[in-house]
Amino acid sequence: MMNHLGEQDKKDEQDPVHNLEETEEMETQEAPDVEQQPADSAGQESPDTRGNQSPVKSGNDKEDENGTVVNGDMAMEAQDGQPDPDEEWLEQDGSRSQATFNFVVENVSKLKETALSQPTTVRNLPWKIMAMPRSSHNERQIKSLGFFLQCNAECESPQWSCNAAADLTLKNRKKDKEDHVKRITHVFYNKENDWGFGHFISWTDLLDPERGFVVDDTIELEVKVFADAPHGVSWDSKKLTGYVGLKNQGATCYMNSLLQALFFTNKLRKAVYLMPTESDDSSKSVPLAMQRVFYELQYSDKAVATKKLTKSFGWETLDSFMQHDVQELCRVLLDNMESKMKGTCVEGVMPKLFEGRMSSYIMCKHVDYVSSREESFYDIQMNIKGKKNVYESFEDYIAKENMEGENKYDAGEYGLQEAVKGVLFCSLPPVLHLQLMRFQYDPHTDSNVKINDRYEFPFKLNLTDFLADPEPTPSTYTLHAVLVHSGDNHGGHYVVFINPKGDGKWCKFDDDVVSRCTKQEAIDNNFGGNDDDLSVRHCTNAYMLVYIRDSCIDDILELVTDEDIPDTLQKRITEERKLEIQRRKDKSEAHLYMMLKVYTEDQFYGHQGNDLFDMDKIKSR
Repeated sequence: MMNHLGEQDKKDEQDPVHNLEETEEMETQEAPDVEQQPADSAGQESPDTRGNQSPVKSGNDKEDENGTVVNGDMAMEAQDGQPDPDEEWLEQDGSRSQATFNFVVENVSKLKETALSQPTTVRNLPWKIMAMPRSSHNERQIKSLGFFLQCNAECESPQWSCNAAADLTLKNRKKDKEDHVKRITHVFYNKENDWGFGHFISWTDLLDPERGFVVDDTIELEVKVFADAPHGVSWDSKKLTGYVGLKNQGATCYMNSLLQALFFTNKLRKAVYLMPTESDDSSKSVPLAMQRVFYELQYSDKAVATKKLTKSFGWETLDSFMQHDVQELCRVLLDNMESKMKGTCVEGVMPKLFEGRMSSYIMCKHVDYVSSREESFYDIQMNIKGKKNVYESFEDYIAKENMEGENKYDAGEYGLQEAVKGVLFCSLPPVLHLQLMRFQYDPHTDSNVKINDRYEFPFKLNLTDFLADPEPTPSTYTLHAVLVHSGDNHGGHYVVFINPKGDGKWCKFDDDVVSRCTKQEAIDNNFGGNDDDLSVRHCTNAYMLVYIRDSCIDDILELVTDEDIPDTLQKRITEERKLEIQRRKDKSEAHLYMMLKVYTEDQFYGHQGNDLFDMDKIKSR
């Protein structure tokens, strides 16, 4: 075992009840040292999918007063005892994202070796609780309980990884006493497949009858784990969700998230397929590259590559993406496709989907003079600093600004006048893109900083009050996609949560991995300001929202079928795929062959010189 003593142990002793920050690693025990005991888990549902099935108890199972199963199946938490109807669609299998399971360690006072629970499956990976006695290597020789969470320990592949967070809990058997809880966050992988605390609690405190942890020489350990879908292992996104992801090129940042959001705008996808690209250069045409990516996303069983797309619009390096933002990339893609659609049967689809109209005005207070200019927009930049939610941002957007004193307005023949300046929304588009200004310039540091403040956005959005005049159809919207960033302004990770059919059933698209998720994971967990929440990554929050107008949602999300794709496009992509497969085969088998040049005796006749023939003059076969 690795030595993880010293300062960590001192801090553990000083905080006997809750220590949620310090974490240490331990190598997996060798097989002879492991005493495997029955775990208190049989794969029941997790808190966010609660109420869908009842725990299955064995004859020896016991229940505490809260209904938690001990010495049997996983504890299942319920809220008000009622299932969430929006989450009943989640699969009741090992692909779930979270679980709570228990492990009763018997004869704890005589425990000498590592005790290892039976596995509980989360994200299709086996998770186990590890417990063992540990001693410090200093002069004090303090004995403690080691408590670790182990993941996928038997897998020898070096490629897999799984990001997870967990609460490790030593249950207290006395009603008036608190549990001993510590929290971990870790990326589990081949060389670090377990994580926890070598000195979770001192042995003296553990066995002290007054502390209430030991009953009949047994202790109960509990783990509540939240895990992302794993990378590098057998995770069949198509089978589990019906969708596939996009490969991460390592320098494409927010592109994969944006492409998925555009792909699931089905009416846009149909129009993209109908763009005339028969004569386009396959390496330089952005419209053709978009058709190719959309087609592969619709029909492929595996994650789709995007290198040809990034090459087509020239953003092939990380610097290219860092120098632009998601709003600029969206404009690059939509502008290219809108230009290609001109003069075709799909001309005008882009503005019909994404274009809204706003009027900027200046109204004089004391004379009858108004200056106004109406313009179109394809997205709206929302100021989030100091704002609680989307509605406050819209109020800020249309707020009136007084032009007084030195800032009076020059009203031409009326001279300088006190005036009011503002913006009015004339019309809102069927597909509304809201860019949340998470990244802003800070003059104090002379750099961009990320705003991680809490900022709420609803599943249903009503914007009627922000229009200059009522529109023919209600201005109510349903949340369709949430683009999320984890990290700071120097970098991080990008994912997108999409509600493909507009029915509240969400999926998480994390590059090449797609997984089902709850409404809370898609919406509430991405408000920001959730750093104390176990299930939320540090500095994780939404930076772009996609809403679809309720009156148009059935039309915009109508199913895309084979009939919506021209035969010429299908044939071209099929031929490209065959050529690509052959090219890869030739490249992989190149080392099996060598080039031989054959010369006949006729080619030797008439040659004069030192060699048998002149290679420059004679052609080989």
